[in-house]
Amino acid sequence: MKKVLFVCIENSCRSQMAEGFAKRLGKGIIEAYSAGSKPSGEVNPMAIEVMKEKGIDISSHKSKGFFNLNVKDFDYSVTLGCQDICPFVPADTHIEWAIPDPKGRDKEFFRKIASVIESKIMTLIKEIKDGKTF
Repeated sequence: MKKVLFVCIENSCRSQMAEGFAKRLGKGIIEAYSAGSKPSGEVNPMAIEVMKEKGIDISSHKSKGFFNLNVKDFDYSVTLGCQDICPFVPADTHIEWAIPDPKGRDKEFFRKIASVIESKIMTLIKEIKDGKTF
């Protein structure tokens, strides 16, 4: 299994949703984690609600920083739109997904972001299964 870290600033929306999708859709392929450069300390309730609509429960997830991770070396580090704000995380491959932060937006915007993340996770899983090098 490939260890994948999903990173955003607060680890409250995008990276939490990505971790949830990766755990569900990438079972047996991806070992998913998430963290933030400035963790908020909580998972956004709207992210929890929208993921629940997709059949994925992230209500037990915790917003955390890099130093709170038990794993330190990753096969992939995927940043979700934090660009230069997110620090360098040791990983074999670094991927940037420019995904807007849904924090403070309405439920429909959260749904759109969740769908974008879900699609990107499915593509990532396929590429890992196919042995694609980035």
